[in-house]
Amino acid sequence: MSSEQQHFPCVLAFDLGASSGRAFVGEIISERLGDPSGAGADNGSSSVRKLNIIEVHRFPNVPVQIGGHLYWDTPMLLREIKTGIRKAFQAGYRPESCAIDTWGVDFGLLDRNGELLGIPYHYRDRQTEGMVEEVSALVGPERLFRESGLQFMPFNTLYQLYAMRKAGSPKLDLAETLLLTPDLLNYFLTGRRVCEFTMATTTGLFDPGRGAWNVALMEQLGIPSAILPDPVPPGTEIGELTAEVCAELGVPPIKIIAAASHDTESAAAAVPADSPAFGYLVSGTWSLLGTQMAKPLLTSEVLERQFSNEGGVDGTYHLLKNIMGLWILQECKRKWEQDGEVYSFAELVLLAEQAAPLRTLIDPDDLRFMNPVDMPEEIRAYCRETGQPVPESPGAFARCILESLALRYRQVLEQAEELTGLRFAGLHMVGGGIQNELLCRFTAEAIGRRVWAGPVEASAIGNLLVQLRTGGWLKDLQEGLALVKASFPLRIYEPESEESQSAWAAAYERFERLGRSMKC
Repeated sequence: MSSEQQHFPCVLAFDLGASSGRAFVGEIISERLGDPSGAGADNGSSSVRKLNIIEVHRFPNVPVQIGGHLYWDTPMLLREIKTGIRKAFQAGYRPESCAIDTWGVDFGLLDRNGELLGIPYHYRDRQTEGMVEEVSALVGPERLFRESGLQFMPFNTLYQLYAMRKAGSPKLDLAETLLLTPDLLNYFLTGRRVCEFTMATTTGLFDPGRGAWNVALMEQLGIPSAILPDPVPPGTEIGELTAEVCAELGVPPIKIIAAASHDTESAAAAVPADSPAFGYLVSGTWSLLGTQMAKPLLTSEVLERQFSNEGGVDGTYHLLKNIMGLWILQECKRKWEQDGEVYSFAELVLLAEQAAPLRTLIDPDDLRFMNPVDMPEEIRAYCRETGQPVPESPGAFARCILESLALRYRQVLEQAEELTGLRFAGLHMVGGGIQNELLCRFTAEAIGRRVWAGPVEASAIGNLLVQLRTGGWLKDLQEGLALVKASFPLRIYEPESEESQSAWAAAYERFERLGRSMKC
């Protein structure tokens, strides 16, 4: 079949995750497809538009322990973003715009001269231990949820700032502006200070019911409210690269766009669902399972189930839950490497396949797994406390983790359905975690429904779609999702035999009993 490609202007997306960062050039291409005879456009040829993405840069994102605190290496992240911009131009691309998406909650503080006050803390820093309970006692959990819409997670910006205030940090007294991670990086590139809406909703300081910062709560907790810029919606043009950055990189000025800067919401914007009511799972270091809503759901049942309402593209909200994710396996792998046992993730998956099925289960969201010194030992302790067989090999550990995650996905999926009154045909899985085919298979088995896996680079793709719409090359995100469907094939996983389903159903009953017993 003959084909010709027509290229449209390209854009550049940076997708920064908790362990790595990636830069992708994205361009719409129009492929003219002729018939097999090669007769061309005059003999039944047609064209199809696709989204072509090209990775131009990838780099590790490793936190730094300094004394008693864990920090992000923010100067390194800025350097790598600049390197990615330079590489895109060196490869012959001329991006019209650039946007950054990252994890939520973390931030930097600027003084009155616009200089960074210290290195930003990592959300796994231990400064926030006990802060959820302390703030809840001061404010009341019902009010705290009603005025934030978020599950009570110790790393949310609210608890980080309260911990700093309680510790007497002078940075809060010197701060003129708080910028969340992608907004901070955008500031370094443009000199403009903005706060993007989806990131604002991860802080615990934004009231989704009023659509504004919760000044009364901040004043009660001693957090300065004037340091927070007014949120701007995804797709807002922030400015251009400064003359200094352009001179440093040897590139022309390009526009910097506020995409859906929270990576979860960028990923959700790229879920290729056929129905407006769909369940999705963004799988990576964290797992985030939820569904899109027209407005936040702030009921007592949502509080009890500890779901979050996070802002999305076009004023939508996403009812979702944070699940610990593949972090647990990553930390086991890191500890084994320290002890001289080196395994690739592919090797661990193969060993997990060979291990005994559904033998040992953990609650992935037990806070003991948040940031332990020794993850395998923490799992052993959990198993001893719950009277279960203790895993004895890396394969057994990996199988335990993956099966437990799949069962947790079922639990949260069913809770989301109860809260919304919806019934999902299956689960859309996106993100880097879907490269773990065993996890996808286990998830289909655990939920007893179909799993659609893809695309892998969903956060970067959602970032690109928002930019392309801002630039006028897409009329809306529905047109963008049509591009996603045409460009990135899905892999479908189905539950297996009735015998297998019966075994997973029994395991789910055990999993739920474990959760109840550990809460008692």
